Amino acid sequence: MFERNRIDNSLQQSSVLAELTLDDGRVLKGNFYISSARSLYEVLNGQMAFLDFETHDGDRGLIAKSTIKAVKIVPQGTKPTLNAQKPPADAFDPHGILGVSRGAEWDDVRAAYLKLSKIYHPDLFEGVALPSEVRDYLAGMSRRINAAYAALEAPQQAAKRAVIEKAKPVYVSPQRF
Repeated sequence: MFERNRIDNSLQQSSVLAELTLDDGRVLKGNFYISSARSLYEVLNGQMAFLDFETHDGDRGLIAKSTIKAVKIVPQGTKPTLNAQKPPADAFDPHGILGVSRGAEWDDVRAAYLKLSKIYHPDLFEGVALPSEVRDYLAGMSRRINAAYAALEAPQQAAKRAVIEKAKPVYVSPQRF
């Protein structure tokens, strides 16, 4: 009734990051492109005389196996998780969090705060099904942005209060006896 189709992985390619040392002493860094169904070891030891290789400069072509003196497979780094991107707790830099310089005007600080608040606010993603790791990251970033703004706003508010306290009152009632 239903025909099961077989998936042919031999047409799909994967890349393997490697560093080649050629017989003339040159070192090439780039990617081998091989069939997903085979390993690099099978390809290097196989019957083919040429290998598909792309340098980091973007030059892709075939390289003769007879010119290769050594192959060093470069391990690809793992993708960082959202938790790995969190800075240490003692490295609280409000200017860095908001993305403003230390001598920035207050209007620039406020504009940066409003921009980041709109990006990371938890209510913005309320109706979207997100993984818990992403939700925790967004909530943490929102808290950090609010804390950074509060830290930069405190001296600003204290300066405003000092000006108001030093100002003479507009009207003073006469003293009663």
